[in-house]
Amino acid sequence: MVENDENKRRRLVEFKDGCRYGKFGKTKAYELIAHERIRAYKMGGKTLIDLDSVDEYHASLPRVEARAS
Repeated sequence: MVENDENKRRRLVEFKDGCRYGKFGKTKAYELIAHERIRAYKMGGKTLIDLDSVDEYHASLPRVEARAS
């Protein structure tokens, strides 16, 4: 865990674990990072994904409405 500006701990995990947590593949993860939908950080040669940003991304997804019959 890493401290951020607001003195709140970041939940950073390795890339593979972030994909598993977010239930998306690596291609989608890189797309989300490029479009700044989720946050990622480099530590040496490793890419770490911020799980809070994955939660924010999931919360922003539109809800599926049932069709009227």
